[in-house]
Amino acid sequence: MKIILTHEVPNLGSAGDVVEVKNGYGRNYLLPQGLAIAWTKGGQKEVDAIQRARAARQIHDLDQARAVAEQLKKTDAHIVARTGDGDRLFGSISAVDVVKAVDEAGGPKIDRRRVELPAAIKSIGTYDVAVKLHPEVTAKFKLQVTPAKRRKK
Repeated sequence: MKIILTHEVPNLGSAGDVVEVKNGYGRNYLLPQGLAIAWTKGGQKEVDAIQRARAARQIHDLDQARAVAEQLKKTDAHIVARTGDGDRLFGSISAVDVVKAVDEAGGPKIDRRRVELPAAIKSIGTYDVAVKLHPEVTAKFKLQVTPAKRRKK
């Protein structure tokens, strides 16, 4: 079965790729989950639109990826979060929160899908966060999570 991926699927391809998969995998998983659409001749226009959007947000070459990695190393990302007993967070820190913290710290624009958190961040502290900028370049930086000031009762 020939399909067009609308989202990145691990070990299969990126959005906009036209791939050949087994019929059951395509019909029972990829299409119902909205990860792909069936390939048609008219679908080629959609493939072109997806690839244009991906090219606009993608880091184009190795030198640009290295420059962004250097900027990230210098970035001091900081998140203030509400905590409960034992300095445990209410909820957890997500990739979207990390991207917002980097942006607020004056760092480069990064794609949330490229952020690789070490594990679920559910307590205060300093964490090493990796961002896969290019197949050959992974940038690492420190993320500091601190508690918000509590109000006195």
